[in-house]
Amino acid sequence: MLTAFVCAADCGSFNKAAEKLYLSPPSVMKQVNTLEKHLDLQLFERDAHGIRLTAAGQIIYRHARQMFAYSEQAIAEARRAADTAQTTFRIGSSLLNPCKPFMDLWYRLDQEFSSYRLNIVPFEDDHEGILSEIASLGDKFDFLIGVCDSQLWMNYCNFLPLGKYQHCIAVARDHRLARYDKLTLPDLYGETVMMVKAGDSSAVDGIRAELRQHPQIRIEDTPQFYDIDVFNRCVQTKSAMLTIECWKDVHPSLVTIPVEWDHPIPYGLLYPLDPSEEIQRVVECVREYTKTIA
Repeated sequence: MLTAFVCAADCGSFNKAAEKLYLSPPSVMKQVNTLEKHLDLQLFERDAHGIRLTAAGQIIYRHARQMFAYSEQAIAEARRAADTAQTTFRIGSSLLNPCKPFMDLWYRLDQEFSSYRLNIVPFEDDHEGILSEIASLGDKFDFLIGVCDSQLWMNYCNFLPLGKYQHCIAVARDHRLARYDKLTLPDLYGETVMMVKAGDSSAVDGIRAELRQHPQIRIEDTPQFYDIDVFNRCVQTKSAMLTIECWKDVHPSLVTIPVEWDHPIPYGLLYPLDPSEEIQRVVECVREYTKTIA
């Protein structure tokens, strides 16, 4: 009834209001008459030229408009609250890219996202399928935290650097180098060092260039991206393997040893190429937080 009344007042005609409301003119007039009867007030003056609001009608019209505006605002706020409450961020986690660094970061920022939920989505570090996993950002999961110096990866995601890890050497626990606290390049003479193929990581390519200055060290190319099979092969062949300090606990049969070089690799937050507003908001909060602790 109130909608028909306001529309008729706006249009100045029952017929025009009926067209706008997709109702018949008698239906609009009936609703207005019912409202007038219910309020025991005459809201319109009717004559051959149309309708116009009475003094009482003007007051009801003004308050009705305020009610409609308040109702629209309340519905919009309720929908925003419902959307926020239902928002779940999906965090990818694997053996080489565990979600713990993200969780540690999240708990420092969760006051900004107290009504959001997290869902951990596991995935495999399969060197043949890792690119499809990275491409799933925004579909299968919203965030990853991992080491990222791959030109190929950057074709499929955005990357916010958070810090750096140092490259190390991993060997089997019964390897002759396992007792060393720190290695120099001459310590690697006579050894085969496993590392990913050249051309995708500038950090790894820098190490490769330095090792080539020492022909006593052999280089064995692994697949473009590491998976658990590469770690197993390192144990089985008694080779040395280029690794990262954060992977020291990936394989229990390997020992990770620092090297006297400076070849860091960045790690950080990976997120979709076309992030949603919610994801972008998290990224900006993380960016601001990292500035405060830099």
